[in-house]
Amino acid sequence: MKQQLLSNATLGQLNDRVAVPAYDRNRLTAGIAHIGVGNFHRVHQALYVDRCLHLPGHEAWAICGIGLGSSTSALAKVRALHAQDCLYTVTEFDSDGSASTRVIGAMIDYLHAPADPEAVLRELAGPAIRIVSLTITEGGYNFDEATGEFKFHEPDVAHDLAGAPPRTAFGFIVEALRRRREANVPAFTVMSCDNLRQSGNTVRRAVLSFAQAVDPGLADWIADNATFPNGMVDRIAPQVTPEVRAKVAIMSGIDDATPVVAETFTQWVIEDRFSNGRPAFDAVGVEVKSDVSAYEAMKGRMLNASHMLLAYPAILLGYRFVHEAMSDPDIAALLRAFFQHDVSPILELPPGVSSEIYEEKVLERFGNPAVADQLLRVAHDGAAKIPVFHAKTIDTLVHDKRDMRREALLLACFQEYLRGVDDRGEIFTVDEKKLTAADWELHKSSDPLAVLNMSSFSSLRLAEKRAFVEPFCLLQGIVSRGDTRMALREAR
Repeated sequence: MKQQLLSNATLGQLNDRVAVPAYDRNRLTAGIAHIGVGNFHRVHQALYVDRCLHLPGHEAWAICGIGLGSSTSALAKVRALHAQDCLYTVTEFDSDGSASTRVIGAMIDYLHAPADPEAVLRELAGPAIRIVSLTITEGGYNFDEATGEFKFHEPDVAHDLAGAPPRTAFGFIVEALRRRREANVPAFTVMSCDNLRQSGNTVRRAVLSFAQAVDPGLADWIADNATFPNGMVDRIAPQVTPEVRAKVAIMSGIDDATPVVAETFTQWVIEDRFSNGRPAFDAVGVEVKSDVSAYEAMKGRMLNASHMLLAYPAILLGYRFVHEAMSDPDIAALLRAFFQHDVSPILELPPGVSSEIYEEKVLERFGNPAVADQLLRVAHDGAAKIPVFHAKTIDTLVHDKRDMRREALLLACFQEYLRGVDDRGEIFTVDEKKLTAADWELHKSSDPLAVLNMSSFSSLRLAEKRAFVEPFCLLQGIVSRGDTRMALREAR
C-alpha cells in the first residue's frame, strides 16, 4: 500500500488511527527556540509543547528549531523537515508490542544556523521568543573536566569571541541577549533539556562565562534578568534505522522522512523559574517544582548510570540491543547489585518515591524489546557521560571505603570498548568526540591504568586511590583477555 506524504495539506488525509494536531497551525507563532533538534527533543519536549498547543490561549508557544550541524545528515534533516512543513511522526512502543503513532505539529520553522546565522540571531533577538531551550548533549557545555573552567580556546568558541557570525550555542545566545538588552527587550529563559545534574546551573555558568569574555556589563545584565531552570528529562529514544523507518511507515501509512520512535514512558520535572513566561506545562504532565535536585540525582545516578554500566560489558559480550543484554542473567544481576549495594544506600530519593519500585521500572524499560534500543547509541560519548552519571557515586564509594567492583568494571570495560573489537572478534564503531589525541595515544600505550588518566577522568584522581586501582587492575586484566563474562561475575 502506498504511504501518504506528510505536510499541512495532507493532515486531513492520514490514517484514522494516527492522531494529528487539532489546533490550527496557521495561527501559531514561535515563543520557544530550540537549539539541537535531535530525536530526544522531538519525542520529549516537543511532544509536551504539542500538548500545550491544544490548550486555549497557547498559540504563541510553538517552537522554532535551530540546527547547528553542517554534516551531510544535518543538511538532509533540514531539507526533509522543510519539505514536510516541519511535521513529523512519533511512534510509541509499549513492552507488550502494541504501538501508536501521532503527528507532532509543535515545530513551525527550522533554521539552519551555518547557512544563515543572521536569521537565527534575528529570531532569538525578537520579542516573540521567550524561552531558548537546548539539547546539545552532556559534553556540549564546553567545560574542562580537570579544571572546571569554560574552554575559551576551542576553535568555534574563539571564532565566536572574535566577533564573527556565531557557530556555537553560547555565541548565539549571548549575542541575541546583547541585542535584546540594546533594544530594551526582556531576556528570555535559557532551558537546558540535557541529561545533566543541575542542568540549569550548568548552562547558566557556560552562558555567563562566555558573556563575561564579551562584555562584563552584559554578563551582569544576563545574570540579573535571565533565568536558567534546572530540570530532569527522561525518555528512551533509540536511533531510527532504515528498517525501523520502513516498519513505522507500514504501521502508520505515512511516508515520513524524519520519523522518531520512543517507549511509552516519559517524564519531565522542571523548576518553575521562567523570566519571561511559560506555557502551562503543569497542565500537560510536566512536574513543575521549586527544586528538582532529588529527581535529577535519582534519574542520573540510577537510570543513566545503569544504562552506561550495562552498555560496555554487553557490547564486549557481542550484544547490540539493550533488551537482548537484559535477557542475560549476568547483566541483570550486575544492575541489581549496582542498585542495591552502590546507589540505594547512599542516594536520597524524592519524597514518596520507592527505590525498589523505581529500580524495577528501570529494568522493565531496559527490557522492552519493542523499543529495540541500540547499545552503541547508549555507549557513544562515554567519556562525556560516564563522569556526569558516575562521579558522585564513585566519590562516595571511595570516601566510605565501600565495594568498588561495579564502578571498576565500568571503566575496565570502557577501556576495552575503545579498541572497537568485542570478545568474539567482531568490529564495532566507537564514537568518542570528547577524547583528545593525547587520550588516544595514552590508550594505545602499555599503561594498564590508561583510562583512569584520560582527560575526562583525571579529575576523579582514581589512579591515586589504591582501593579503586586494585579491583580495576584485576577486572581490566580479565576483560583484556577477552573474558568479559568472568569479569561480570567477579564484579557481582
